[in-house]
Amino acid sequence: MPGMKNDIITFALPISTTDGDFVARFSEKGLCGLEFPGRAGRRRNRNRAAQLPPQIRRWHALTTQALKHALSGRRPKTLPPLDLSSGTRFQQAVWRALRRIAPGRTRSYAEVAHAIGRVRAMRAVGGACGANPIPVFIPCHRVIAADGGLGGFSSGLDWKRKLLAREGIRPQEPR
Repeated sequence: MPGMKNDIITFALPISTTDGDFVARFSEKGLCGLEFPGRAGRRRNRNRAAQLPPQIRRWHALTTQALKHALSGRRPKTLPPLDLSSGTRFQQAVWRALRRIAPGRTRSYAEVAHAIGRVRAMRAVGGACGANPIPVFIPCHRVIAADGGLGGFSSGLDWKRKLLAREGIRPQEPR
């Protein structure tokens, strides 16, 4: 049976990669979550492919292909619709700005704050990055500290380093 979150039906489906098993979550509007391998608290649905709505199957196939592209450091060709309705207006503005950061590029939290017209909201930008439900496709890993250091990442700094390295980025390590 699909998961229920605030009376919203979601489907959680695994995506096997060479980096481990991710879990993609879909609502009736599109991809609404992506969990990294080994993340605590994940729940899997026992949906059989025949029980899935055709639209969810299509979105899962698109997500699988896009994730494999992204994990190899390439820009995904096509994404499923992204359901970002779980975020506040501020978070959604940050997430839109993050999607404009090209692979192989980084921005500081301050630069993202400036890009959304909230120049003093660096910490709030960090909070929005941490609340990002679809990391990798909403590339919060490309946001770094003003001094060139890593900053944070909701899925762990090892993943942030790995994703950045695959895009050819070597952030400064703290001294």
